[in-house]
Amino acid sequence: MSHLNLEPNIADMDAFYERLIDTHNGLSDADSQMVNAKLVLLLANHIGDMDVLVEAFAKARSGVGVIEGDCASVLTHSTER
Repeated sequence: MSHLNLEPNIADMDAFYERLIDTHNGLSDADSQMVNAKLVLLLANHIGDMDVLVEAFAKARSGVGVIEGDCASVLTHSTER
């Protein structure tokens, strides 16, 4: 089973960041969000390993949108409707 690599793995981080910013230059917020969505799908397809992708989803979602430890109450409330 593969694992998500969280160690720095981009040889030239400044060049990467510059290219990422350039990719979004001149786009509306909606178009920028579309580029991000397409980029996520392209990179997920490139990775191809569902275990790695699930680990990445969890890492990306951690601490966003839900207060840590509050998942149980969110699930409980959503099933009570």
